[in-house]
Amino acid sequence: MCRILRESPATAAVPKGAAITVNAVARLLLLRHGQSEWNALRRWQGQADPPLSELGRQQAGAAAARLDPVDVVAASTLQRSRVSAEIIAEFMGCESPILVPELIERDVREFSGLTRKQIEEQFPGFLQDGRRPPGWEDDDALLTRILAGLNRLARIVGDRTALVVTHGGVIYTLEDHLGCPPDRVTNMSGRWVTISNGQIVPGERVHPLEGVDIQIPVADLL
Repeated sequence: MCRILRESPATAAVPKGAAITVNAVARLLLLRHGQSEWNALRRWQGQADPPLSELGRQQAGAAAARLDPVDVVAASTLQRSRVSAEIIAEFMGCESPILVPELIERDVREFSGLTRKQIEEQFPGFLQDGRRPPGWEDDDALLTRILAGLNRLARIVGDRTALVVTHGGVIYTLEDHLGCPPDRVTNMSGRWVTISNGQIVPGERVHPLEGVDIQIPVADLL
């Protein structure tokens, strides 16, 4: 059974640019979840909660087999992240994933559930001009909750290593904040970060499925 990392008043909000305070050296591998059913349909997801596709489940298992073991597995509360983490935790012999609500995907409001073509039809010029629908979660709000969630998780992880299954928007936003060069975040790819002495430092990018050919039985695709 997964444990939800509840928000505490002391860490409920962290301003943009604020240091993450933890005395130990926590190493976290942030990975995007496996393919969801909406990924397969090329629909924007945001905070909608479609399940993993069969390919997504296979991706999580294949990634687990190619990664070094960790001490702790964590995930956002959305099922595409949580189930990916459960598959990895079982393979690595870890306890059930710790759920971190702050690490869910960006809220994309009316774009959720739509394909790029549908967005271009219903919101002409928005994607081309970088405009967003009302209520879209901006980078500042997203970063504040990301840092708050990582802060609390790092306190639990301590001097250990953790694999954290989250979302593309979360990883992109954190990387931009840390000054990392832009790079596509594919399913089950991500980045190491180290949290130590009040600082979060980016590590290497990780692509565990690079060169992996996953074959899905035809019956599972119907």
